[in-house]
Parts: sequence; structure tokens; C-alpha cells
Amino acid sequence: MNNQPFMNINEIDEVAAVIRARSSYQPKIGLILGSGLGGLADAVEKPDFIPFTDLPHWPQSTVHGHTGRLVIGKLENQDVLVMQGRIHFYEGYSMSQVTLPIRVMQRLGLETLVVTNAAGAIHPDFIPGDLMLITDNLNLVGMMGFNPLIGPNMDELGPRFPDMSQSYDRALNDTARQASRETGIPLREGVYAGLSGPSFESPADLRFLRAVGADAVGMSTVPEVIVARHGGLRVLGISGISNKANLDGNTVTSHEEVLEAGRVMVPKLEQILRSILRKL
Repeated sequence: MNNQPFMNINEIDEVAAVIRARSSYQPKIGLILGSGLGGLADAVEKPDFIPFTDLPHWPQSTVHGHTGRLVIGKLENQDVLVMQGRIHFYEGYSMSQVTLPIRVMQRLGLETLVVTNAAGAIHPDFIPGDLMLITDNLNLVGMMGFNPLIGPNMDELGPRFPDMSQSYDRALNDTARQASRETGIPLREGVYAGLSGPSFESPADLRFLRAVGADAVGMSTVPEVIVARHGGLRVLGISGISNKANLDGNTVTSHEEVLEAGRVMVPKLEQILRSILRKL
């Protein structure tokens, strides 16, 4: 797969029309919940549920820990659209398909995107259960020729050559820091490296990533952020640190470990996000 045709504006609008018909909410804020973090969707009040299977052209999530539905409703008195589960490049979809949900959010009139993920620690001080505010990212998959903006540019959605100097909104980052202080939940900060997966990184991979300035690593998020910025959405990113850096090759990483760490992080993430939403 991965070479499938690019999604066009008509297909994107078809999905948006189905969502509008199924929910009367008019969300301005979107949330994408990463591995093991789907429990956060339970906090949404008076929700409308739309399974991914009900949406035309929408790729299906095949990964354990990703429920695969939209949850649209109220959170801290804000209308929100929550993706409970996301789609990954390693599942065999094209970048255009992986980022279709972001395009649909743009066409629905959303203004802010909050991306969360489960990430492996690279910074030696980070431990499982920590939350990390993403201040920047390394687009390693894009550097290898899989940028989600490759292909025809949809001028109605954004410019051919979008700026990525402030991918993660500085004002939203300040709001997150404020929320951290108010809730007493520590928020580490760092650079997220996006790889394709699905294999976890080798110790040499991790030492390389550390040398070039990455603090955490995962298999998602960066393509979504690029497409969101292309379309003018403000972005806030938070990684849940799910496993310790394995720079010496003495530990084994598993998806079960990632999901288990998610259970620890969901309550903390919920408190921080609620505090952020109250301030928006």
C-alpha cells in the first residue's frame, strides 16, 4: 500500500458532511488520543459516537489500544471532537490517508488541535508515566521522502510551502505550563522524533536520536502536525512517556508496556487538558 492516490477535496468534504449529519455540536477543538490514552474520551459529556467504519474513505485503526471512533461532545464547556484512536503510517496507509482526519477537522471549522501520543524516553531523566510538552519535532519520516504534503497542493486548504518554525503554538504551550503549575502535575518539555515504526528503535537508533537533540520518540503525530499547520490550525502536543530509554540494549520494549503506562497517564493528562480547556 502506501502508494495509494492522494485524498481530494471532494472526498474530504464527503466525510465532513457525514459528521455534520450525525452530530449537532460545532467543535473548534480537536483531540487525538494516542496508544493507551483513549480512556480520556470517557470524560466527554453528552457525546455523539461515530465509529470510523461509518465514515467514507476513512482508514481503519488496526492497533490494539486504539478504539477507532470519533467522540463529539462537551469537555469543560467546550465543544470538542475527539479521535479515540489514530491511524499510523506503519499500518500500510498512505500519508494522505493517515492525515485525512486533520483535513476533515479543517473543513469542519476546527481551529485548535491537541495531539497526544505514547512515546519512548530518549532523555535520560525521563521516566514512564511522565508527561512531556512537545516544543518541536524531528520529521525523520518526512526527511526520508514521506512528507504528508507531497503531491498536489490543495490551495483552498493551505500554501504550497508552509512554514514550520512554530509548529507547536507558543501561546498554547504557555497555557499548558500554567495548567501544570495549577494542577501540580509536572510537565517535562522536549523534542519529539517521529519515526515510521512498527519496530521499536535499536539502541543505536536511540543514541543517534539523542545526539541530534531528540528527547522522546514515537510512531505518529508529526504528519498530523504538519498537515494541521498547513491548514492554519494551532497545535498543542503532549507525549506520555511510556518506556525508558534503552540506549544500552539491556531492556526489552513491548506494546503491552506502552498500554500499561497509558493507564497511569490518563488521569494526569485529563487534569492538564481540562485545565487548558478552561483557559481557552
